[in-house]
Amino acid sequence: MRLANGIFTDKEKTFGKLKFSALRREVFVQNEDGTASTEVKERTYDLKCKEQGCMIQVSIPASVPLKEFEYNAEVEIINPVADTVATATYMGADVDWYIKAENIVLKNGKQSVQPNNQQTPNKEK
Repeated sequence: MRLANGIFTDKEKTFGKLKFSALRREVFVQNEDGTASTEVKERTYDLKCKEQGCMIQVSIPASVPLKEFEYNAEVEIINPVADTVATATYMGADVDWYIKAENIVLKNGKQSVQPNNQQTPNKEK
């Protein structure tokens, strides 16, 4: 069985309260010769996960700015998808789970809204 788009989860039931810990690693784009370039492909962060009772790692695209939240700040992951990578072994396979998301944001934090540069003229009554 192959789930091409991963497994979509109910954030609250699956993860519960999430707290920011740290940047775990950056994954770099590979050059044609197989060496790592200086271009970051994605960043993986450690988050404390109340519902799972452990630290989880969540990867987000490098197009999202680096996250530097305070330690233990409550965060939310945007559109998380869980998936697996299997490695064949002599007796079967080893399976590793991973979580990708579109973004990590502060929970209950105010989103910055870009003002619309178009102004409508005031109409007098």
